Amino acid sequence: MGTGKLHDVVAPAEQEWTKATVLGWLVQIGDTVREGDPLVEIETEKIAIEIAAPASGVLAEIIAAADAEVEPGSLLGRLSADAAAARPEPAEPATHAETGDLTPGPAAEPSADALETRLSPSVRRLLREHKLDPKRIQGTGKGQRLTRRDVEAYLANAAPSPDADKGAAPATSAPGDSQRIPHDAMRRRIAEHMTRSVATAPHVTAVFEADFSNVLAHRKATQSEYAARGVKLTLTTYLVAACVRAMTAVPTINSRWYDDAIEVFSDVNVGVGVALADQGLIVPVVHRAQRLSHFEIAERLQAVTENARSGTLSPKDVQGGTFTLSNHGTSGSLVATPIIINQPQSAILGVGKLEKRVVVRNVDGQDTIQIRPLAYVSLTIDHRVIDGAQTNAWLTEFVRTIEQWPLERNLSDDGS
Repeated sequence: MGTGKLHDVVAPAEQEWTKATVLGWLVQIGDTVREGDPLVEIETEKIAIEIAAPASGVLAEIIAAADAEVEPGSLLGRLSADAAAARPEPAEPATHAETGDLTPGPAAEPSADALETRLSPSVRRLLREHKLDPKRIQGTGKGQRLTRRDVEAYLANAAPSPDADKGAAPATSAPGDSQRIPHDAMRRRIAEHMTRSVATAPHVTAVFEADFSNVLAHRKATQSEYAARGVKLTLTTYLVAACVRAMTAVPTINSRWYDDAIEVFSDVNVGVGVALADQGLIVPVVHRAQRLSHFEIAERLQAVTENARSGTLSPKDVQGGTFTLSNHGTSGSLVATPIIINQPQSAILGVGKLEKRVVVRNVDGQDTIQIRPLAYVSLTIDHRVIDGAQTNAWLTEFVRTIEQWPLERNLSDDGS
């Protein structure tokens, strides 16, 4: 290979992760690529990222091989832009090993177009786990390349195959018919992130109760208007808006700890936890929520939630969060405490199941028994940054916003 100009292939530096795992390279040393072609796939606790070629040329060196752990900005490999090296060499007979078909395929000259059909490591892993033939799945990636979201969408819509379990390797079992399930890279990263958070920050939780009567009434009166504009109005929209209002009362909640200072952010970038079945949790971010109308919050939430569940989130969708909302009540939980803080943030809000409860309310000086839609809301804080009085003041404003909705017209205005 020639000694032309080398281009470094690096892991993204502007990422909110400390370590990632290289899932695998999509090309081999000596392969020709064009600028923008996918080269290598890495996985953090938040998202799988395909890293593209920074220039056209030939893959000259792989520094971080599959299963290697890397950090933001790590050097993964190098491309050579040498024109002589970029000339294709005669190809050997190809096989369909990646698709499970071991019969030799027709010989072909390697080209950048051919690279578009290659399967990423995460796609190959899904195909192996579910014993799928990739030729049965329509690819939506560049050049109709099969992506992980294509396989996940196929699995979500396809009926279970009667042969899905045939030929599977027996699981290692212990007495009592237990099953040992190996950790994937994302689960390992989540575990490390959670352990680091608990070890770093002293967690303290306060719990309040919120009456959602006014919110439910407003949603009932407004949701058809939002639906006509293609947006589903969820309760999470109100929770994000109430978080923004509470931040004006106690800005320190929207902050980060440093050894010599506390950084308080102007932008309220609210991360919203989205469960991915047994694959873990991902937290897409509603950026600059303080600048969004109620309709725009609902619109943004719908987009990032759909992208999270279809596997189409981009790296920027999970970057820059300053505060996190865990709406754990959607799965039936009343109270969860402590909810682990999403480091390096300083606090996380938990909202439990909304249910009707019997309560005592004073009406014209008389105690009355009423049925109200209530939910427990909890704020877990980093006690290095935030004190109990600030925690309770923030929750007081959050609950007041929910119970007196709308406090002002701009909390429910669609901004149009």
